[in-house]
Amino acid sequence: MIPLPADNSRRIIPLVTVTILAACLLIYAWQISLGPTGLRRAILSLGMIPARLFGHASLPAQLEFVPPVATIFTSMFLHGGALHLAGNVLFLWLFGDGVEAAMGHVRFVLFFFVCGALAALAQALPDASSPSPMIGASGAISALVAAHLICCPGTRFTIGPLPRFLGPPRRISALFVCGAWLLMLVAGALWADGDGVRAHLGGFVAGLALTPLFLMGRR
Repeated sequence: MIPLPADNSRRIIPLVTVTILAACLLIYAWQISLGPTGLRRAILSLGMIPARLFGHASLPAQLEFVPPVATIFTSMFLHGGALHLAGNVLFLWLFGDGVEAAMGHVRFVLFFFVCGALAALAQALPDASSPSPMIGASGAISALVAAHLICCPGTRFTIGPLPRFLGPPRRISALFVCGAWLLMLVAGALWADGDGVRAHLGGFVAGLALTPLFLMGRR
């Protein structure tokens, strides 16, 4: 069962949401094409490694494709597997649509990357010497979940498709879907020995704190 937006009417076309979503899909297709060795090199080069970001370590010259600070942003478009990608793409579409309509295109771009960067720093700062690369847009999407609770608290989603014998599709509140997203993130992070919890929570807190600022002056 997949949650789908209950109302397809939009005040604006979510150009930024669609562009980010398409970029994640295309880059994942590129990742697959690299093979195991090439994929490992790409993650080391473009993933956010705390030890590299804070100057405690460096990569071999042949892997230094971008400056360490740029990996805060390049890491958002890499994913560790099909399920990782599918979850982020689904919730980016569900929550990005309404938030982009509320903020406008330009503010939405800034919000996404600022919150994504803050989420990455929340993960990196407590363990600044870690050599493990961080990848994925989950921190930024956690911020979108928080923003959606503020921008569009009355949104209702449709759960479907359902087998016919279970009756018609069910409509549920955005609060329920947001809660499911957070539980999924925490459960997944605990399954991975806590990996990524700080980024997810950091993104969510950043979204709660910054959404009112990005909505200033918007109707």
